[in-house]
Amino acid sequence: MFDAKLRPLIDPPLNRVGLALAKAGVSANLLTFTGLALGLGGAFAIAFGQHGIGLVLIIANRLLDGLDGAVARANGPTSLGGYFDIVADFAFYVSIPLAFGIFDPANTQAALVLVASFVLTGVSFLAFAVIAAERGEETAAHGKKSFFYSTGLAEGGETIAVFIAFALFPDWFVPIAYGYAALCVLTVFQRSAMAIAQFKD
Repeated sequence: MFDAKLRPLIDPPLNRVGLALAKAGVSANLLTFTGLALGLGGAFAIAFGQHGIGLVLIIANRLLDGLDGAVARANGPTSLGGYFDIVADFAFYVSIPLAFGIFDPANTQAALVLVASFVLTGVSFLAFAVIAAERGEETAAHGKKSFFYSTGLAEGGETIAVFIAFALFPDWFVPIAYGYAALCVLTVFQRSAMAIAQFKD
């Protein structure tokens, strides 16, 4: 929901750093996998009750996720890089609720519901991208991407805000998780309505 509005603010500084990293020989894929390792490390920390460390690593993951795209734009994006980026994103996204479910069995049901909602949102997102690509449609709402990024109520920015809330207020995991899962499901319906309107033959 907020990602497209944030792009004009965060892209210029990210692009400057990304250009410097690209000139230094740092690859986008290296940043993608380093970011994934940090994100999964954050999940591991949370699972063992180290929420402060988890929060720092979550933020580090998102910073590198932004920088890998900036380096890719500087070097020229590749299809393989786009593939690795989206796989790493979803691996990270599901790891955080899973970690809270491991940390406290009282969180397990809410964590499962949230992961299931992520799967539904991810499927709707990728299916929309595939069909949009087949039809030759493009969008620049989220900046230059490897494939079509459709907008939704629940996007990356909202997800990270929720993860930060989880880390800061772990006792509130269950109601926040259920609330965000509901928003994810609404996003699937929203994206489906967009598909009905956009993909009419």
